[in-house]
Amino acid sequence: MTDLEPRTRTDRSPGVSYHDLLAADTQCVPDFLKMESPHDLGTADIPAYFYFSPEIHELEKEKIWRKTWQFACREELIPHVGDTEIYDIAGISILLVRNGPHEIKGYYNACLHRGRQLREEPGTVRELRCQFHGFCWALDGSLAHVPAQWDFPQIEPEKFGLPEVRVDTWGGFVFINMDPDAEPLLDYLGELPAQFERWDFENRYTQAHVEKVLPCNWKVAQEAFMESFHVVTTHPQLLQGIGDANSQYDYWNNVSRAITPRGTPSPHLTVQPTEQEIFDSMMGLGLEDAPIKTLPDDVRARTVIADATRKAMGDMLGDQAQILSDTECVDTFFYTVFPNFHPWGAYNRTCYRFKPHGDDPETCIMECLVLSPFQGERPAPAKVRRMGLDETFVDADELGTLARVFFQDEYNVGWVQKGLHTLVENKPGVTFGAYQETKIRHFYDLYRKRIGR
Repeated sequence: MTDLEPRTRTDRSPGVSYHDLLAADTQCVPDFLKMESPHDLGTADIPAYFYFSPEIHELEKEKIWRKTWQFACREELIPHVGDTEIYDIAGISILLVRNGPHEIKGYYNACLHRGRQLREEPGTVRELRCQFHGFCWALDGSLAHVPAQWDFPQIEPEKFGLPEVRVDTWGGFVFINMDPDAEPLLDYLGELPAQFERWDFENRYTQAHVEKVLPCNWKVAQEAFMESFHVVTTHPQLLQGIGDANSQYDYWNNVSRAITPRGTPSPHLTVQPTEQEIFDSMMGLGLEDAPIKTLPDDVRARTVIADATRKAMGDMLGDQAQILSDTECVDTFFYTVFPNFHPWGAYNRTCYRFKPHGDDPETCIMECLVLSPFQGERPAPAKVRRMGLDETFVDADELGTLARVFFQDEYNVGWVQKGLHTLVENKPGVTFGAYQETKIRHFYDLYRKRIGR
């Protein structure tokens, strides 16, 4: 496949490239991590009104949320027959039901009598009964009971089943699509399943799940997590141990990927840090903190961390841990599946989802799931922690060191939303980089084709 073959970039930052690091890897590197895709997404600006226009929000509802595959929940949330979960998107509510040991159904979450939501919260049920008047459906969506049936001569039971949406699963994730004519999920995911096969996302459990309302459009929020270009200014504490400007960006159909090397310094630094300083930075230590480990003069921080990761993962992964390459143990792989699903590769455990906050284009919901491997019996998934506009990620202790990093990102996005309203007064579009913001340009290539703008 010629579009997946490695190639040499000339328009890149100085410093150690990701492929330089792969050449020094102590283990065999999977071929898919050596791939680079072609890049031809242009340099055109993106209209700023995309981020706040009610008209665009309505187009998104019709052309994107009603037409694309979306991550709705993890399978572990509905493991038993009768378990239910709710997925809300832009004012539309979808009810997911475990209908059989190997079958999940998705219904529009509304009673066909007067429209009351059938379920307002997850739980386990034997039937889907409306709490208003008692209309009832079986788990398979067929009509089970009409109260005062004599008063509804117009209802034909075989035609009064719950309207369904398409449901499919991959990697322990449950996806929905409201378009009955949509392509199969695996076709839509394209490169993703093959690249993630090595990392076994099905056998993970949700160790943490935090949902936060942010004061910006959902696209503004997710764009903050689609590039490493912002690290030098927003996360300067990371620079000694992260090759931010030497990240690699690729895309294939509905999927994009960024690989940010770690255990190597930022090319923005004017002074080369020592391997000890790189190691300390990656351990999250401050200037006054004592080292966790003193490195010998002849070792690289990257190799030390990779070895430690393989050892730590041995109890969970067995022999599989020992064949993990250094890059899989150290670097950051953040993928995006259009429009809003952001799983991280290898065993970094992070997964994001971004969606509108109801029908308000000026606010959104960011979710972070921490998906961890486990031994023995599957642990119960963490309950979602919901945080409002007046709270900050710093309070999300379950996210560990990510909480501080997310807080730094959170601080920016509200000001971006405000600034976009001013930007349109003198410059109609938002300007993205040709390479470092490849994932965002790829998103808008798909997005504009979908909404026809």
